[in-house]
Amino acid sequence: MTDTANTADTTEATGTTDWQAWQDSWDRQQEWYMPDREERFRVMLDMVEALVGPAPRVLDLACGTGSITDRVLKRFPEATGTGVDLDPALLTIAEGHFAGDARVTFVTADLKDPNWRSTLPHATYDAILTATALHWLPSQELAVLYGQLAPLLPPGGVFMNADHMPDPATPRIDAAEHAHRHAGMDRARTAGAVDWREWWALAGAEPALAEQVKRRFEIYGEHADGDTPSEAWHTGTLRAAGFAEARTVWRSPSDALVLGLK
Repeated sequence: MTDTANTADTTEATGTTDWQAWQDSWDRQQEWYMPDREERFRVMLDMVEALVGPAPRVLDLACGTGSITDRVLKRFPEATGTGVDLDPALLTIAEGHFAGDARVTFVTADLKDPNWRSTLPHATYDAILTATALHWLPSQELAVLYGQLAPLLPPGGVFMNADHMPDPATPRIDAAEHAHRHAGMDRARTAGAVDWREWWALAGAEPALAEQVKRRFEIYGEHADGDTPSEAWHTGTLRAAGFAEARTVWRSPSDALVLGLK
């Protein structure tokens, strides 16, 4: 039985919700797709510290359950954060997980809304961080978003996006890596790993999340379709959006972490 299933059983038995367990189960589900997920987070936080110091004000963009915020606050106890997302179920987990922590604020906003920045409690942030989230935006809309992010950063502020960024010039390498990675995922699945679809089914069966999960699928449908442009597209688009410097600071065979410096 998976950790998530155990969480659901405990919740039903006690009438309370273990938000830490739901946060952890989301992380485990994401790690099934990205075994090197923690490594990209480590590099992301290394670059935050190198460029803006150990007490940043962070905007966790498309924050989900707050996985980035969780790691930011554990590494930088003097940091503060704002998480922004539209997903009511994932935001419910985030709000439950960070309940009582005055360092964190969560807001509901649609990044496709031209006025989404008006929901934020601060006019500027030292760092804007996001991971495995913006691929649901088509490239044209993502370019617009990059232009909206630049004014939220002061000179020296940093934006980082970690996501799937294939190289169109290496189709055979990409195909081999994809096959190898998915073979490992199949082995983990056989051993009991929970995939995205099953995780959402378990969340929908949780009384404290059932209504939010329903609303989530009304908003997004089964799965949002976006683009996965190359890291060269990301760095070029960030420069065009007003970032002084932009480059890749971490790379796996399939994913990259792109940094833009204001």
